[in-house]
Amino acid sequence: MDYADQLSRAVALFWKTRQYQSSRNRGSNPDEQDTNGRRVVIGGAQLDGFIDLVTTILEDAGLSSREIHVEKTTVPGYFRPTKDWDLVAVVEGTLLAIIEFKSQVGPSFGNNFNNRIEEALGSAKDLLTAYREGACKPSRKPWLGWVMLLEDVDKSRGSVRVSEPHFKVFEEYRGASYAKRYELFCERLVRERLDDAACLLLSDKSGGTDGGYSEPNAEVNFRNFAASLSAHARAFTNMRGA
Repeated sequence: MDYADQLSRAVALFWKTRQYQSSRNRGSNPDEQDTNGRRVVIGGAQLDGFIDLVTTILEDAGLSSREIHVEKTTVPGYFRPTKDWDLVAVVEGTLLAIIEFKSQVGPSFGNNFNNRIEEALGSAKDLLTAYREGACKPSRKPWLGWVMLLEDVDKSRGSVRVSEPHFKVFEEYRGASYAKRYELFCERLVRERLDDAACLLLSDKSGGTDGGYSEPNAEVNFRNFAASLSAHARAFTNMRGA
């Protein structure tokens, strides 16, 4: 099934929610406002459209709504006791799938980029190690996915210098934009088998409110993400119905 229309609606909801939250902030007490946009971010709901879309994909694959969790999403870790994820699917005592949704909007991309990468790597390693050590028995390996929506602006697409005081970085990172760095990260996250699928979407504020977006790498686009998740869920539900 093609989920392109639903994906566009999720992108539009993201930008419209940000605009609404930003307008509410401007109307509040100036002393309570945070000029770096933090209050906009913590307002929540911006990525709800993506959560609803992935929920639909899982339901189309045969899961019931009670098996898809967006509130009780705490799962054991190995390097920490637990982590709360964005969406967790648990079917008949089996941890079927875990998905994390992230976004990054300017004006600052540098420090936030590093934080996003470190968080995604650490969370994947933590979960997979906990699984290996039997934290989720009798589950088979859960399907793990990561979705990133990045603002499509000059600062995210422009060339970025790297610091090389002692050793040279890998050539593909030299001068690579933040958009390119995210593309490489998503690709390697999957190729290193830390995640089963990853998705990178680029969208700007003006076109985004109409659902506009682009996908710079076909290997980590939403179609592949949805197909992989759906196949994993259907394999389980088909076995359950046999």
